[in-house]
Amino acid sequence: MDFERVSSQALAEVLTGKMEKFGAAVDSLSRSWSDQNPEMVYERAFLSVSVKLMMHILKKVPSMFHPSQLITVINGNAQVKNYIEAHGGWLSHAVFSLAPILAGH
Repeated sequence: MDFERVSSQALAEVLTGKMEKFGAAVDSLSRSWSDQNPEMVYERAFLSVSVKLMMHILKKVPSMFHPSQLITVINGNAQVKNYIEAHGGWLSHAVFSLAPILAGH
């Protein structure tokens, strides 16, 4: 996903350092992505976009983002949190693939 080419007010704000808009940007991009790709459910889109956007920000300005923001955004979205719990929770295999990212490695 090319975040520099996506038209979203919340994303534009995040890319200029307003990290409080991270959750809104992820939600907006996820809804758009899942609407355009019916096989991609919103919850999976949300998880994918949140990690991809975090990685994008970490590459551009590492000091601007703390991995705990990702956890807060994910856990703050009841729909996504319920999806994670319905698929084995944070202790499932999906979490192990996120562990190095969340640890900052």
